[in-house]
Amino acid sequence: MATLSEMLQALIPPTQRQTAAEVTEALDLGSGDRAGKRSGFLIMLTLAGIIAIAGVLTDSTATVIGAMIIAPLGTPILAIGLGIVTGHLRLVVRSILWVLLGLAIVIVLGLVFSIFVATPESLETNSQVLGRTSPSFMDLVAALATGFAGGFAMCRRDLSAVLPGVAIAISLVPPLGVVGVCAGQGLWADALGALWLFLSNVVALVIAGSIVFTLAGYARDPGSSPVADRRRAYVIVTVLAVVITVPLAVNSAVSVALARWSVAIQNATTQWLDDEGARVYGVNWSGATATVAITTDDGTTPPIDELRESLASVLPSLVGVVIDVGQGVEITVQ
Repeated sequence: MATLSEMLQALIPPTQRQTAAEVTEALDLGSGDRAGKRSGFLIMLTLAGIIAIAGVLTDSTATVIGAMIIAPLGTPILAIGLGIVTGHLRLVVRSILWVLLGLAIVIVLGLVFSIFVATPESLETNSQVLGRTSPSFMDLVAALATGFAGGFAMCRRDLSAVLPGVAIAISLVPPLGVVGVCAGQGLWADALGALWLFLSNVVALVIAGSIVFTLAGYARDPGSSPVADRRRAYVIVTVLAVVITVPLAVNSAVSVALARWSVAIQNATTQWLDDEGARVYGVNWSGATATVAITTDDGTTPPIDELRESLASVLPSLVGVVIDVGQGVEITVQ
């Protein structure tokens, strides 16, 4: 069997390994040409924010992808992971402040551009908004995989070409744009969902980056702090991961349950009507209550008890069902 050392060398070959100093120079906005790095970060972040928000408002996937490619937010986020591994608290704090500044800039831009939204309802059918306001556990899994890709791309010279792909895969600036636009229109639940997606992606990048930088041996690098309390930092990151993961897992479970219940309700309603002239249009959810829109030839419906018994066998009692037969007439089933 291959030893751990051999496995690590296969992941990060010594001939391709970037030194800790080189990675720090690439990620730390406070080292080297600080003025140039910081001005470049702010310019590209502002432009990426404008492009992302424009893409969101026009529901243009291509435009949003363009914003992802040039967005520089991944740099200070990975720097947080590097600072944790090398034990440099100042790098961690400095990088967190740059992430918070980036967050504020893009959200403010979103608030400004929200004046171009015709109605709040128009955002509810916008695919760019819908895809970022209800994050799931799979979003976190994708962010973790992207974080590992970004970490390896920073550690290995031969993988630097994949960095644009990493930028596209991770969604950082677009969710912040959605936060600002939705907040500007008073859609606070959607804004919170998009913010949660951003935070989950940040935590995933920090965790994955920390793991890769540890595998690369940067914790033992001569430039690392010999007295830093890394255990405390790892505990904090773990707690943050749990805090982020639990709501995403719950949201995923709820989404799966609602999808299954929707199918069960639609099938039961179709069987209940059992009429060629009747039609079931779909199931809409408001909390735990499902509203089923239907039409019949003569405007009448079969006895509701039949549907009630059918649904009781496939739905939990906490789920409410309302039949909308049109013209403002609604029938409560359960």
